Amino acid sequence: MHKYVFMGVQGSGKGTQAKLLEQHLDLTHIGVGDILRWNIKNHTKLAAKIKRILNAGKLVDDEIVEEIVQRRLQEHDWNFGFILDGFPRNANQAAFFLESYDIDAVVHIVVPDDVIKKRVLARRLCEDCGVDFNVIDHRPKIEGRCDICGGKLIRRADDTEEVLANRLAEYHEKTKPVLEIFRRKELVVEVDGTQAVDIVQAEIRKSINII
Repeated sequence: MHKYVFMGVQGSGKGTQAKLLEQHLDLTHIGVGDILRWNIKNHTKLAAKIKRILNAGKLVDDEIVEEIVQRRLQEHDWNFGFILDGFPRNANQAAFFLESYDIDAVVHIVVPDDVIKKRVLARRLCEDCGVDFNVIDHRPKIEGRCDICGGKLIRRADDTEEVLANRLAEYHEKTKPVLEIFRRKELVVEVDGTQAVDIVQAEIRKSINII
């Protein structure tokens, strides 16, 4: 059984890389961002609060994130293991997580802030199936329409320069101590996320000894 944590600022490509490894190893990909957006789309009790926080460019409260991650992991549908994408985001969450789970590695995808800004501001999301597009590197065949389902492509409400600046600052401030906790346990591997998707995936697999 394999258990991995993928870390990287939003726009680093960690979701894409996690899904590729998920398919290769038949793991379960647990994306915190996906769960949060599911709550918003389905108008759950948490939806309004989550939406306000995300639109302000802030990280969702520890209590909310811990609760949804605990619920998801307790489903135990990860027969061959899981990839946790987007958690933990701060030292408190890291301590909480390590109390309950042994993990094989923490994959930190490193991308400079200026590259992240270009990627995020060019990002579009299908409002029906949730697939990400990038109008620079991954243009849809029909402008404004999803290649998969034909749904309308939209910009996320939190994909603005002001919100992104807040998000990057908060990420760096809170994530640094998380990485230090994992480094002390010799779990962290770092990969250059500015390279082509297939090259990044190959380097991830090499760094965690997966063929």
